[in-house]
Parts: sequence; C-alpha cells; structure tokens
Amino acid sequence: MNIVPDMRSNLDLGLTWRNSFAQLGEDFYTLLAPQPLPAPYWVGHSVSLARELGLGEAWRESAELLEAVSGNRQIAGTQTLASVYSGHQFGMWAGQLGDGRAILLGETSDGMELQLKGAGLTPYSRMGDGRAVLRSSIREFLCSEAMQGLAIPTSRALCVTGSDAPIRRETMETAAVVTRVAPSFVRFGHFEHFSHSGQHAQLKALADYVIDRFYPACRTSDKFSGNPYAALLEAVSERTAIMVAQWQAVGFCHGVMNTDNMSILGLTIDYGPFQFLDAYNPGHICNHSDAQGRYAFNKQPNIAYWNLFCLGQALLPLIEAQELAIGALESYKTVFPAALERLMRAKLGLVNLDDENSRDASAHDRALIEDILKLLAQDRVDYTIFWRRLSHSSAGTDTEAVRDLFLDRPAADAWLLRYSERLAHIPRGLATDLMLRTNPKFVLRNHLGEQAIKRAKLKDFSQVDTLLMLLESPFEEHPGFEAYADFPPDWAAGIEISCSS
Repeated sequence: MNIVPDMRSNLDLGLTWRNSFAQLGEDFYTLLAPQPLPAPYWVGHSVSLARELGLGEAWRESAELLEAVSGNRQIAGTQTLASVYSGHQFGMWAGQLGDGRAILLGETSDGMELQLKGAGLTPYSRMGDGRAVLRSSIREFLCSEAMQGLAIPTSRALCVTGSDAPIRRETMETAAVVTRVAPSFVRFGHFEHFSHSGQHAQLKALADYVIDRFYPACRTSDKFSGNPYAALLEAVSERTAIMVAQWQAVGFCHGVMNTDNMSILGLTIDYGPFQFLDAYNPGHICNHSDAQGRYAFNKQPNIAYWNLFCLGQALLPLIEAQELAIGALESYKTVFPAALERLMRAKLGLVNLDDENSRDASAHDRALIEDILKLLAQDRVDYTIFWRRLSHSSAGTDTEAVRDLFLDRPAADAWLLRYSERLAHIPRGLATDLMLRTNPKFVLRNHLGEQAIKRAKLKDFSQVDTLLMLLESPFEEHPGFEAYADFPPDWAAGIEISCSS
C-alpha cells in the first residue's frame, strides 16, 4: 500500500519559508513530495540548532513535527524538491547523479536550508531505494554536530527520526531520516553537471545565483580583470583550503571526497565513511570501499585541490581564459599550508607575541611540528589523547602521562625538551589556555558511534543523547565522562565503514 503525505492541513512551524534555489527553474530540480516513513519515532534532537532556527521549546514533544520531518506531513510554506548534479566519483566521471535520497524542504528567512535525507525515491536515485538507515543517520547526526562543536565548517543536523521499516544494505536494517541544515547544499557537482552537458546558460544562472547569494564581493573584485567567475573559484578554493586544514589538524578523515560531496561554501557535507583518527597513521584509509586508498587521510589536501581543479574546468566556459582559472586555483597552494601551520602552532600553544622569536612561525616551530608528527606516526600514538595530554602538561602537570604514550622514550624525551625550551618564551597560562581551547578532549570515535547505534537498535537512545552533549562542547572536561575520552578498545580496530555508511 502506498502512503502519501498528509496534505489535509499543512503544519505551520511559525517559520517564514522561501526557496531561492527553486527560482533557478526546472532544469535544476524535480518538484516532488517525500515518501512517508511508516510509524516514525524520535531518535535524536539538536536543541541548540532548534533554538537557532527559532523553533519553540516544545518542538520535541510535537507529534505533528515528528510526522513532518519524517516526510509524512507537509510543512506550510515549503516547496519540496530534489536537485540534479553530476560528479567525479573515486576520480572517474560518473555522469548524472543528483539528490537520490534527499528532499529539500526550503529555506528559512534566516537563510538556512532544510533537507530530509532518506526521504524516499527521487528521479536521481538510480539503483538505490532512496532511503537512509538508522546506523548511518545516527553517524551523520552526531558528526554534523560534533564538527560544529569543533568550529569546523559543516552542514548541521536538527534531528533523526527512525522507523521499523526494513531496509536492505549488506544486511537488513531499519529506516531513518536526518533533517540536515545548511545555508546551501550546492556542490561542485552542480556546476559540473551543466558545464559538461553543454548547458552553459544554466551554468551561468547557477554561478550568478551562488555569487549573488553567498559571494557578492566577487562582483566588485578588481582581481582577474574583474571576472566574477574567476573570483568565485578563488573564494571557493580558499574556503576549501581552510576547511581541509581544519580536518587535518583535528585528525578527521572524510572518506569519500567525490566532487559531488564537495560544498561550494567550503562546508563539510555528506557524512558517510568518516572517521576521527585513533592511532596516528598518516596513510589511514577509513573507507572500506576505497580499495586504492584514494581518500587516505594524508591525501585529503591534494584531493581537495584535484576537486577544485574539476570545479575550475566546469567554470571555464564562464571564466573563458584558462590562465585566469589557473590563477584562481593558486590561492589554495598558499592558504592551505598557512592555515594548517597556524592550527598546528595553536595545538602546541605557540602564541604569537610581540617579540622577535614568536612574531612569525619560525623554521624551529615548523621542525617541532614535523618531528612530533613523525614520532606520533612511528609509535602509532593516539592522536586526540596525545594533544589533550600535552595541553595539560604545558601547565606543568601530567608530563609523565605524555611520555607514557611513546614506545621510543628517548626520542619523545628529546622532542619534549625542545618543546619545553620553546614554550619557555611564552607565558605558561596563555599557552595552556590556547591548547585547551584547540585540542578537544572528546571526538566521535568509531567505537563510540557503534555503541550508540547498537543501543539505538534496541530503542535505547540514551547514548545518542550523551554523545551529543559531549560533542557539542568537546573542549570542556565533563567530569564523570572520562570513559568517552579514553583509548579505543581492541575491537575498534576491526570496525569497517563503507560508502553505505
């Protein structure tokens, strides 16, 4: 029996809606309603995001809202659609893709778009079923909010709803819907779609839409001979560089950096086979589907540039001059290393003061960074725990706790001595404060997610709530929750996360 959304009375959330993307025209999307989720139930909520969106305090108790974010009821003022895009997947041109399981509800008056992921079949589902499963939905919900807590540019997640409806992946699972929130879900792949299909009028309309809404300064830039499309490429390159630098500094592996998973706003989107590093391994591959290691942790910066090059090719009909496009991409090569160095110096507490030794990142500081990363890799030291313990040791405590992480004690001691000599030039309190605000105590480790998912399958969502609480403020100590910041158990090394995650 087919279930259709309840259109008898549209639910009024008290929000003013528009859909500026829909104004681009039907070449960009298909209008359609979500497919309802049978007998939905709440799994998780982000109270902080709900507050930012202006939803009332009682929204979590609303049965009508539960139905609406599960695709079962129309929200007043929304114009629901799925967009079309194309892209490169694992380095190969994949042709037309699109929102195969996501429905855009619309855009609030504050400029935030809401999208239901897992809302059923669309014309772009290809061989898929248009659904998301509880496992992957919980992972995306938690990681979206975890990245927000880490101050890394990201799409957000308002809530997750679940259903006992069976969904087949590697095994039989149950269905879920994530309500995703971002200023825009436009991807590199949107531009590739219209460029490579020769639809250059639509390509220009899309570029103008993005510039006018998000990058208006590109219209008045004197650089690139006043070419706004080259200026757009440079602006996207710089945002992407800063985002990826933040990934590398915190030890985040995206896992599937296809061009259709890259945001035109430099946001982290499409959480699938992601992972925060446990033991530091620069070549770590978090995606079990990535047999060639294309998206290994240490390859992410170069892959981001490759994807930007694809975006540059897509924009070339508008930029017109190849040298302008290449020039626009050049900023990535300077912004990324500068951003990463700045972040790594902050992790070490190397505050910039008005003295000759710390005015700029010196060669000595770069050597400290390079050498500790080599030591962490050599001894497979837990990345998050090392940086947090080092933060506390900078205050003169827990020095032994840092040494205990290394097998090669002489090498660790030699580095710690060099580091302490460098730190002596900085007021101790300033360094410690910076480090504790930079090096999180809590990240969404795979095993923590797996434990929360295991309970959620039994309708116990307490671990989802606990993790959300910790990940929203990951730099706080949270006494009593030390177990969530401890070393992963041995079985965690056997967790396999694939593209279906």
